[in-house]
Amino acid sequence: MMSDHDDNPAFNAARRVWLRNTAWAAGTAAFGAAAFGLPGMRAWADEAQKPQEPLKPLKLSWNASAICTAPVPVAQKQGFFRKHGLDVELVNFAGSTDQLLEAIATGKSDAGVGMALRWIKPLEQGFDVKLTAGIHGGCMRLLATRASGIVDLQGLKGRTVGVSDMASPAKNFFAVTLKKIGVDPDNDVRWRQYPAPLPGEALKKGEVQAIADGDPTIWTLRESDRLQEVSNNLCVEYANRVCCVLGVRGSLIRKDRATAQALTQALLEATGWTANNPAQAAAIFAPNAPGANVEQLTAMLKSHTDHHPVGDAFKKEIALYADDLKSVGVLNSGTNPQRFATACSRTCWPDARAVRLLRGEDQAVIVSFVAASCPTTLRTRGSRSRP
Repeated sequence: MMSDHDDNPAFNAARRVWLRNTAWAAGTAAFGAAAFGLPGMRAWADEAQKPQEPLKPLKLSWNASAICTAPVPVAQKQGFFRKHGLDVELVNFAGSTDQLLEAIATGKSDAGVGMALRWIKPLEQGFDVKLTAGIHGGCMRLLATRASGIVDLQGLKGRTVGVSDMASPAKNFFAVTLKKIGVDPDNDVRWRQYPAPLPGEALKKGEVQAIADGDPTIWTLRESDRLQEVSNNLCVEYANRVCCVLGVRGSLIRKDRATAQALTQALLEATGWTANNPAQAAAIFAPNAPGANVEQLTAMLKSHTDHHPVGDAFKKEIALYADDLKSVGVLNSGTNPQRFATACSRTCWPDARAVRLLRGEDQAVIVSFVAASCPTTLRTRGSRSRP
C-alpha cells in the first residue's frame, strides 16, 4: 500500500538523506565499537571481515565418454561444486568397476558416478562405498535391423544379442526384462561379446540379430544405421527408475558428512540444470564425445528422465534392482535385497525441508520433500519422462 509521501519529491529526497546518514552512522558505530571491544558490534565487524572458507579438495571419478554423466562436467563448468565449497578434481576412470570401487573405498578417489546395474554386484562383495543419490533415468537401448522382424523382446527367443561385455548394465537389464516375460535369458537367448563399437558391425554382418548398449554409442548407431529400437530401460515399471548413481567413500561419509552432503547437493543441482538446459549441457559435454555433435547429444539428454531420487525412495529403487539381479543369478541367492540396499546406500542430504534448484535462466523453484523426517524422491515441478 502506498503512503501519501510516496509521490512527494521533497519527502523522498529527505528520506534518502536520512537513510544515507543512518547508514554512515551505523558503519561508524560498528567501527568504533569494535575498536573499544563492545561484544555485539565487534561480532558484526568481525563477520564482515571474516575470510572465506577455503574450498574442500575432492576427487570424483567418472566415465567421460558416457553422456549420462553429463551433470559432472556441468557441475564443474557452471560452478555448482564451488557454490557448495568444493574444489573437485575430475578423474576419467576407464578401468573395471571393481577397480573403480576399490579406488573409492581405499581413498584414491573420494566418489564416483556410474550405472546402478554395473555397481550393484561389486557392492555385494563389501566395498566401503555408499550410494547417496540417483542421477537420472534412461540411456540403455536394445536395437535390431528393420529386416530382422524383431519388434519386441519376445522376438529375441532363439536369437543372438551383441553386448559390450557380459557384465554390462545393458546385458543385465535386458536379461531381467526377458525373464519377466517368460523368456529364459540363459537358454532361450544367446549373448555374444564385442568391444565397442564392434556390435554395430556384427549386426551388419548378421553375426547377431540385436545389440544392446548405452548412450551415446547405441543412440548413434540407431541413427546412423537406421536401426529399430526394440526396447529401452524406460519401459513399463522402469519408466521412473533411476539408471546412474553417485557413490561416496564410506569413510568420508562417516568422518566428514558435510562434504558428502555438499557433493550430493551439487550434483543433484547440476542434474536439474542439465535436464532443463539440455542444449547447453550437451555443448559442455561435447569435447568428451567426438563421435556425436551437439545436436545429437542434446537429443540424447532430452530422451533421459529428470529423475534423481534420494533417501528412502532411492533405497527402494536399489532394493528393486537387487531383487531383479538376484532373479537372473547375478546376485547371490542368499542376498536380501532390502538389507543390501540399506547397507550400501546412505541419506546424504541436508535436513532442510526444501532445496532450491537452478532452473533455466536463474529461475529458482522450490522442491519439497515428501516425508517429514527423511527426504524421498527429489523431482522438479513438471519433470517427466521424455520419450
